[in-house]
Amino acid sequence: MPEQSLVIVLAEDDDGHASLVQRNLKRAGIANEIVRLEDGQQALDYVRREGEHAGRPPNGPLLLLLDINMPRVDGVEVLRRIKADETTAKTPVIMLTTTDDPREVQRCYELGCSVYITKPVEYEAFVEAVKRLGMFLQVVSIPPQGG
Repeated sequence: MPEQSLVIVLAEDDDGHASLVQRNLKRAGIANEIVRLEDGQQALDYVRREGEHAGRPPNGPLLLLLDINMPRVDGVEVLRRIKADETTAKTPVIMLTTTDDPREVQRCYELGCSVYITKPVEYEAFVEAVKRLGMFLQVVSIPPQGG
């Protein structure tokens, strides 16, 4: 059975930020499928194949790029629930957020995030941060999804 390629799940409620992330990951050479979701509940449903994503076929390993400040379920709660569920606990989660409070960063690492990236407010710095993320994603190894 051929190995399926990594699917990047981008949970970001800000259309401008989502567009920048997607465009600059492509510019950095990331050819993987990127699924954009607009809130934390959609992210949980997609990763766990529940709700509106219950019929989604398993599509290979996932990497979750997760904003903290989202409607319905915030990113920290999404992270907590994914890491608490043994079927999704190995899913790598990269926090991609404007929140740079050291306590928030610490809490996300304690809950199991793989990387915490603070989105710079300035446009060019944000573009550069996403390009670096793209380079990082080219070399990272992701475990296959369970169950």
